[in-house]
Amino acid sequence: MTESNADVTTRIAQELPYLRRYARALTGSQTTGDNYAAATLEALLENQEVFTDARAPKVALFRAFHDIWVSSGAPVDEGGSLDSAESRAQWRLSSLTRNTREALLLHSLEGFRTEQIADIIDVSPEEAAELLSIARREMTDAVQGRIMVIEDEAIIAMDISSIVESMGHEVTGVARTRDQAVKLAKQTPPDMILADIQLADKSSGIDAVNDILGQMDEVPVVFITAFPERLLTGERPEPAFLITKPYTEDQVQSAVSQAMFFSSTETLQA
Repeated sequence: MTESNADVTTRIAQELPYLRRYARALTGSQTTGDNYAAATLEALLENQEVFTDARAPKVALFRAFHDIWVSSGAPVDEGGSLDSAESRAQWRLSSLTRNTREALLLHSLEGFRTEQIADIIDVSPEEAAELLSIARREMTDAVQGRIMVIEDEAIIAMDISSIVESMGHEVTGVARTRDQAVKLAKQTPPDMILADIQLADKSSGIDAVNDILGQMDEVPVVFITAFPERLLTGERPEPAFLITKPYTEDQVQSAVSQAMFFSSTETLQA
């Protein structure tokens, strides 16, 4: 293997957790997302033509994924009972304008620029920009509800609450610890939870979410962390929506809108 090929392999390994995160959010299923990610790696072992001098390795990796995603028909499971969160998510997915969800996730979750999104999903930059606009409108207008914030840093909690309220949602309250979160959820059951990982008393936001979901109907969850790779190991169930600190307003709006729209999450096991 040449040095350049070795460099590409190293970069792919570095970006793989983020491809898995994207695939998980796109498909609504950790298992399905991982299957597509694995298929992408197998395809790259056979053919590395997608890597060019003009294309960054991460863009090439995601483009290879999309080639496989599209060739499979970007399937939406319309069968099964809508009592299943994943089935509900896939049912709602079928109502969206084609390519909008992909564009929004690539931009807000993975930080790709418009021209990179265009390259990945094989459309013009103008079409990519329009897809982003449509996606934001469809997601934001679809569902509004009550959101609980689990965050121990007061300034960040205020900022997140402000963003959520500006979208038309109601913030039920802010919890700084695991116990506070469980108590708040009992007092005012939320439609969605937005949770930090490490809380004020060194307790875990993951534990808090699992406690809450064990006592009420399933609700979507968006996690926030400065170390997303710690939660994207493939060794346990992972969140569909994960915001990396420092976050942007666009990332919060996108994740909240999508989580509320799709009402799909899998709890993490501590």
